[in-house]
Amino acid sequence: MTNITLITTIYALEPVVFCVTRLSPSKIIILTEENTIDKKTRAEQIIIDTFGKVIEIEKKITSLYDTVRVAQDVSNLIEQEHARGNQIMINVSGGRKPQAFGALFGAYTRSDMVKRIVYVTEEDNTIIDFPILSFNISDTKKVILEQIRAGVTSVAAIAVNVGISKGMAYNHLRELKAMGYITGEDGYSITDAGKIAVI
Repeated sequence: MTNITLITTIYALEPVVFCVTRLSPSKIIILTEENTIDKKTRAEQIIIDTFGKVIEIEKKITSLYDTVRVAQDVSNLIEQEHARGNQIMINVSGGRKPQAFGALFGAYTRSDMVKRIVYVTEEDNTIIDFPILSFNISDTKKVILEQIRAGVTSVAAIAVNVGISKGMAYNHLRELKAMGYITGEDGYSITDAGKIAVI
């Protein structure tokens, strides 16, 4: 039998309980943050008290509003759980939207390792499956984004560092800008979308 790891945001208790009863995970990783509000702390504790004797439960401290950090943390969790041979499911119901979006984007960075992304409706506890998308950028574009993130901003330097012609560098940069991953004309800077795409 394959083990399932459920990585979940949480605010209200019901969506997480519904996911646990319907998806039957063997492990739950709750995304949380420092100094969380009382309602969320109570919901986390009820999950631990209710399921902790039969399901492994782990809490992961991440950001509430920094979607890039949340995406990085979730992609790391996905890699770790995938390396253990577990199927990965992501629940983005509840919690603050930036944290939920970060979890969603983290799933997209490792789309080949994720089996399911779900959202539970508040009205009737229906599970909605989200599409498992990916950033689909080439290795060359990824290296260019990494160069820009490291502070390399001129076309000539990017071309040399990546090992492509200046004309090819311009083409890639134009496409990356159109995709919303970078900004600028002569000197480039990476956007949050670009930072997530290179995770």
